[in-house]
Amino acid sequence: QQGCDPFAQTQRSKLQHRRARINQQINKEMRMRAGAENLFRATSNHKVKETVALELSYVNSNLQLLKEELEELNSSMDVYQNDSESISVPMIPLGLKETKELDLLVPLKDLISEHYGEEGILFEKEIREFMELRQAMRTPSRNEAGLELLMEYYNQLYFLDSRFFPPTKSLGVFFHWYDSLTGVPSHQRALAFEKGSVLFNIGALHTQIGARQDRASLPGLNQAIDAFQKAAGAFNYLKENFSNAPSLDMSAASLNMLVRLMVAQVQECVFEKMTLLRAQHDFLTWLQLAQEAARVEYVYSLVHQTMTQAHVKDYVPFSWTTMVHVKSEHFKALSHYFAAIALCDCPAASDAELPEQEKAFIQFHVTMPEGPSLRILLQDPEERRKLGKAHLKKAIMKHEEAMRIHGLCKILRKMDILQEVLSFAHKRSLSKYSEIDHEEDFFETGDAPDIHPKTHQKPEIKSPNFSQVKVTDLFHRLGPLSVFSAKNKWYPARRVHLMRGENGFGFTLRGDSPVLIAGVIPGGCAAEAGLKEGDYIISVNGKDCKWSKHAEVVQLLKSTGEEGVEIGVITLQGSEAPKAADKKAAAMSSGSGMLKSNKENSRKSLMNSKSASTLLVWSKKSKRSKKSTYGIPFTAVGDNEAMY
Repeated sequence: QQGCDPFAQTQRSKLQHRRARINQQINKEMRMRAGAENLFRATSNHKVKETVALELSYVNSNLQLLKEELEELNSSMDVYQNDSESISVPMIPLGLKETKELDLLVPLKDLISEHYGEEGILFEKEIREFMELRQAMRTPSRNEAGLELLMEYYNQLYFLDSRFFPPTKSLGVFFHWYDSLTGVPSHQRALAFEKGSVLFNIGALHTQIGARQDRASLPGLNQAIDAFQKAAGAFNYLKENFSNAPSLDMSAASLNMLVRLMVAQVQECVFEKMTLLRAQHDFLTWLQLAQEAARVEYVYSLVHQTMTQAHVKDYVPFSWTTMVHVKSEHFKALSHYFAAIALCDCPAASDAELPEQEKAFIQFHVTMPEGPSLRILLQDPEERRKLGKAHLKKAIMKHEEAMRIHGLCKILRKMDILQEVLSFAHKRSLSKYSEIDHEEDFFETGDAPDIHPKTHQKPEIKSPNFSQVKVTDLFHRLGPLSVFSAKNKWYPARRVHLMRGENGFGFTLRGDSPVLIAGVIPGGCAAEAGLKEGDYIISVNGKDCKWSKHAEVVQLLKSTGEEGVEIGVITLQGSEAPKAADKKAAAMSSGSGMLKSNKENSRKSLMNSKSASTLLVWSKKSKRSKKSTYGIPFTAVGDNEAMY
């Protein structure tokens, strides 16, 4: 299957295999714990209670060790980075959610027989094809083809939902998924849980694609920005459209944190892009860089706040929280460093440059620095040096704070690249400070005000574009979804034999796929044979007509000889006959053939057949129903109604 890479021996795939193994062990230990707890509650034997309590302590310690192993796995960010020689700050990617195999062969065959009245065995090929697609999407490759595979499966779930998940009845299968960060298993009967989990993996795969880009080049940076924006879009879409997920990684608080994290990583890439594109080293460019760095610091401090909230703190890996905190301090230091460079390395403003520099500097600090007026500050080299020195002092303090926080996390201490970046930035600021520090300085270096965060490129949250991957309904042989869906019920198919009378067969037809009997002439052949207004024609002389166009059915009826024609029809339960009494009367009186009607049999919105679930709910169906995003195999065609 294209986009599937089950046997890849890359570091990333080995990590994912380890994740699957740990998930299974956690599942086993949790089942043992549940059994032991039940026994502990049920027994009154003191000795048994003691034995079970001892067993429980073993199980709990095993679970703790497994969760620590999984946290270390989630902290293996370096595996997901690119192999380039250049030094870049690592990005945080997400591992994919793992799922159990699912056997749908028996449940779907049973439902096809029971609900559709077809031989379930005749659809084994389609069911196996769907199961193979599900198996393939468990190991997507880390590229565009892998994303398309996940999208294809996600889109195919729309058809599965419409065909096999009635609003009032469960299919009886459970969808099992493991939490991405804790490995705790969850299961639900609701197909919405399956959809949500696949959507989560689309977002997670985008994070891995973003983390692997070579951010030392402009194309790599642009691809990283695009990937992290799409990851933010997938998590945001999940947060807005699904609710009450059974696993913590899909809770609103967790998804909110992930969206903020992705936006911060986009902002960091935007900063890197600006440093890459910076051609001239003038005063205004340095100020822009300082404000861009301050913006990155601001968004990372927001992420850090979100990660340290009570219901998220114990769940997010400590290395992630530390990394985000380190980046927040690091970029604050950089903003003060660039401010110092602008003041100390650029010449004092000339009279011609002064208005533009004044305008930029007024908006540069959060609060105006103490001391002389702006004009004197910008034109007096000594005053510029004083303020630059204050900014450098703050930069060095923040660099040292970033390195201190970094040292608190065992996992981050092993990450050489991050250590190298922090150390280099710290030494650069120290070197600059010693360069501008004069022995005869008797003034006390003041406290530099913080820099106002500002960006020239705001991150965009890009929602998933489901229409980019066209899929066709694997079960299209069951008939058009407008009629043959899980939400509709119909009476068993009837076969009716008709002989052509003087006025034809005595009914009017309308619409396409399937063709509808819009009217029946009282006393005519059709009425005598038991055909009713609102019946759908599904076969003519044994030929399947569920997907046939109006003209094709008419041609089949016209080509019948004296022996007559056998028509297969179904009647929807609870359907009302089309209200076409006036049109019928007009047709009968004229005795002729053409009734003007440009409407096809009323089609419900494609998305309305979503099965309601108790725990996960689609809440924004209407937006997607306006577009045929899945390459649906039927189109709305207005056909004239005619009498035959």
